[in-house]
Amino acid sequence: MVKKNFHTAVTVNASTEEALNKINQVNKWWAKKVKGKSEKLNDKFTVDFGETFVDFQISQLIPNKKVVWLVTDCHLHWINNKKEWNNTEVVFDISTYKSKTKIDFTHIGLVPGVECYYDCKVGWTGHITDSLVKFINEGKGMPQ
Repeated sequence: MVKKNFHTAVTVNASTEEALNKINQVNKWWAKKVKGKSEKLNDKFTVDFGETFVDFQISQLIPNKKVVWLVTDCHLHWINNKKEWNNTEVVFDISTYKSKTKIDFTHIGLVPGVECYYDCKVGWTGHITDSLVKFINEGKGMPQ
């Protein structure tokens, strides 16, 4: 059986350019405490949740189509393997869909069977389907 990476998709009322611009504003939809830059290829940033942090590098950026964040380091305090996300990738594929913009979100390496899968699936689903969509559509997300 093939283990599938976590994936969710949403549609938003914005251009592909605006959607990518809003995705890059990580502190306005995911985490209030973000250090570094998250706008251009090779930018590095850290998402800080107190005991938990994740370091990213933008490893791929195709304007108005795709951005990939490579996890370069992490500390997931609530699980045994605190480095479980290391070398995983967070991918946002952006496309036009029925006069709206579709965002396909995939966390490559977050698969059933890894320790944080359930908790991370719940977390990502909320951040993407609620906070990011609200930020893109209404201008105000719900970062933690």
